[in-house]
Amino acid sequence: MAVTGRAVFLAFVGVAAAFVAAPAGAWVPWVVLGSLLVALLADLALAPSSRAVRLEHGGDTSARLGDSAEVWLVVTNTGRRTLRATVRDAWRPSAGAAPRSHSLVVPPGGRRLVRTALTPSRRGDQSCAHVTVRSHGPLRLAARQSSHSAPWTVRVLPPFRSRRHLPGKLSRLRELDGQHRAMIRGQGSEFDSLREYVPGDDVRSIDWRATARRETVVVRTWRPERDRRILLVLDTSRTSAGRVGDLPRLEHSMDAALLLTALAARAGDRVDFLAYDRRVRARVRAHGRGSTLQAIVSAMAPLEPELVEVDAAGMVAAVLGGQRRSRQLVVLLTDLNAAALEEGLLPRLAALTARHLVLVAAVADPRVTEMAAERGDTRAVYNAAAAQRTIVERRRVTAELRRRGVEVVEAVPEELAPALADAYITLKAQGRL
Repeated sequence: MAVTGRAVFLAFVGVAAAFVAAPAGAWVPWVVLGSLLVALLADLALAPSSRAVRLEHGGDTSARLGDSAEVWLVVTNTGRRTLRATVRDAWRPSAGAAPRSHSLVVPPGGRRLVRTALTPSRRGDQSCAHVTVRSHGPLRLAARQSSHSAPWTVRVLPPFRSRRHLPGKLSRLRELDGQHRAMIRGQGSEFDSLREYVPGDDVRSIDWRATARRETVVVRTWRPERDRRILLVLDTSRTSAGRVGDLPRLEHSMDAALLLTALAARAGDRVDFLAYDRRVRARVRAHGRGSTLQAIVSAMAPLEPELVEVDAAGMVAAVLGGQRRSRQLVVLLTDLNAAALEEGLLPRLAALTARHLVLVAAVADPRVTEMAAERGDTRAVYNAAAAQRTIVERRRVTAELRRRGVEVVEAVPEELAPALADAYITLKAQGRL
């Protein structure tokens, strides 16, 4: 049972009027309240059952963070009386549901459709907890109320802010592949075709067998490799929870990973995905060229930083224990935290670099650089010293990684995604994939 605001208002007005009209008669307010109670009970008895309904959800099942999704609810009156109800589709506050409730009249056996717009403010799965139906009586003083299960989930995907860089990076790929209008011949190690020698060509590219069959010198042309394997490893441990700017490191790493995935898919390479801290949080395996972008986006959606130390041994084992035996590019999106890397990843790098080409991508905090340049009071000097020490440690661990044959990309949040894409294109141009 639920009492409406109309009943409360009438009770207040009736009691106040009774006291003003008959201050000496203490029984008058009780008569007013009694009459109102009888009206309430009668109205409740005349209200149709709130359980005589059938509810079905439908609509969008996914949306990018920042976009809107539409979900509808079909309410079917299975009772014998007209249903005058208020229906509340209960979503968590971060789903941004609007409107929060709907008023509708449904005849016996009739159906009504109500729409709810969701504008989520958080990435992940947004689920409808329940649907509350409040069936009003003819006087709208009291109502029958019940909650129903009508599950529906909308997966809020990462926003992919770096998508704007994709056309420019694809243009560079086309240049490497010889498809750009400028007809720039790309480098690579995958054989493309034969052509006549022109001054300036590398003599090492001369095909002597083909030359022997012709009257002119013939050279081989090459193109960037296709159908190469790339494994994106996303570190979801405690270091990914640190905020750089307005977002955690994990969000910036995801954005860079999505740009690289889209670029590699267009280049004809296959991209696998692994999210790991102390166990596998998500895994996507490529089954064909360009087949994993949407799967990776969906797998990233529910990921959150875990406040645990990364298990570097387990991560390396998960990479090496995959089904892929061939050499591949392993892109590790993590933080260049000196203590965490020296105790975890560095001692186990040899096993990884022996079989694969490894690239470490990390977000640089511009605030640290600003703090290192600050001067003034004592606090600013101490902050500058701490920031400078952090910078020196990150440079030291970067140099150690490169000494062990690891490529390193470190950039501020706005530049990390394009910098990682450039590193991939460079490796492809050099024929190192």
